[in-house]
Amino acid sequence: MIITGDDPEYIAFVKTRLRDQFLMTDLGPLRYFLGIEVLSTSDGFYISQEKYIQDLLARAALGDERTVDTPMELNVKLQLTDGDPLSDPTRYHHLVGSLVYLAVTRPGISYPVHILSQFVSAPTTVHYSHLLRVLRYLRGTITRRLFFPRSSSLQLQCYSNATWASDPLDNRSLFAFCVFLGGSLIAWKTKKQTAVFPIRVLRLSCVLWPC
Repeated sequence: MIITGDDPEYIAFVKTRLRDQFLMTDLGPLRYFLGIEVLSTSDGFYISQEKYIQDLLARAALGDERTVDTPMELNVKLQLTDGDPLSDPTRYHHLVGSLVYLAVTRPGISYPVHILSQFVSAPTTVHYSHLLRVLRYLRGTITRRLFFPRSSSLQLQCYSNATWASDPLDNRSLFAFCVFLGGSLIAWKTKKQTAVFPIRVLRLSCVLWPC
């Protein structure tokens, strides 16, 4: 359980009441919780999953030390029939599931993880190679963190983007957004639209007027 707030006296009161009802141990200031590392400084809070990434890379056993600058190549459109089916898709399932949780602090992998998770039912060698690219990207950017400043405005800013009918599997559009509260990134998501919007074809006729 994490107890947070801006009133130390009330936090102490809540701890006392909980201790009266339950057997509990106060672990002090938050530093590590469910694979998420929290570093408190005078400027603000840093949130990361560096140890989680290290453990993930160890389990993946890549076999090389290569890194890449981006988690996925530009304009990649993966198909169900790309490559040969994996003889044992267990590792693919495990790695994709771990990346889904890692996206809690790494918004930059939200899009490729969304794409790769569509193939967990029947992954192929091509899908797996793109999965390894995401891991190599994480290896090269393992120290990146989210920063939440102590002093920031309360102005909400939202950015969004969409790709029209870009999914080759069902021709649906992908929609992504991120929300900032002042200088803090507080929400982000990549989602496939639930409906296919028909493309309206307009027939243009040309009329020639006599001079």
